[in-house]
Amino acid sequence: MIRTIITGAAGRMGMRLVALTQDTLGLQLSGAVEAKGHPALGKDAGEVAQIGRVNIPITDDLHTCLSQGDVVVDFTAPLSCLANLQHVVKSTKAMVIGTTGFSEQELAQLKTFALKIPCVFSPNMSVGINVLLSTVGKIARSLGEQYNIEVIEAHHNKKKDAPSGTALKLAEALAEGMEWDLQEVGVYARHGITGERKTREIGMQTIRAGDIVGDHTILLGGPGERIEITHRAHTRDTFAQGALRAAEWVAQKPPGLYSMADVLGLS
Repeated sequence: MIRTIITGAAGRMGMRLVALTQDTLGLQLSGAVEAKGHPALGKDAGEVAQIGRVNIPITDDLHTCLSQGDVVVDFTAPLSCLANLQHVVKSTKAMVIGTTGFSEQELAQLKTFALKIPCVFSPNMSVGINVLLSTVGKIARSLGEQYNIEVIEAHHNKKKDAPSGTALKLAEALAEGMEWDLQEVGVYARHGITGERKTREIGMQTIRAGDIVGDHTILLGGPGERIEITHRAHTRDTFAQGALRAAEWVAQKPPGLYSMADVLGLS
């Protein structure tokens, strides 16, 4: 039985992770962590997640929890995730990171620390999205430069980063397939007289509205036709289930930074 600690346990994703851990064979909830001063501290994690009592109080002390766990699953915020990661490294446990919104400097720091432990890092734990990530580059390469590439993403109005980490990963996969550098071809906003669209360009469009869980569309527009590939997440359980699948997989792996492609055997 893999003992699992959920950080951000009172957040939207954290509550679903707590709930689904109870239903996942091979996993046992051993800890639930929240930020200092959070109103959920001291409350039962199961009651906060609305699944009934599980006898795991939410604490702000990850360090103590780690002595009773094997793997930490983190969907928090960049700074808290990096702080949690450093605790996990010191305890030589495993970790699954689904947090997004890292700056380039924060991402470099994450990769440096994560290599010291078994760690799965992915901006999107959905199985469907990761299958797309493994194929969209090949599709774009087959179509060629006559087909303009756009990535459109939509999320709920509480999401803090844009474009989404998933949209950026999709754009990276498309750019790699075309042998382009995303930093050179990515266009993140259009306004005013922009002139004719360049051939070597990957447009990124962002929508924030309501309670949209997560929609991502890749549009490839060519002469006389267009192809649209859309993935829609109907529930946060999609991401939580993928993260827990990663937790089961990574707990027994040697130190290294892994992706969901590794978990799913796509790499």
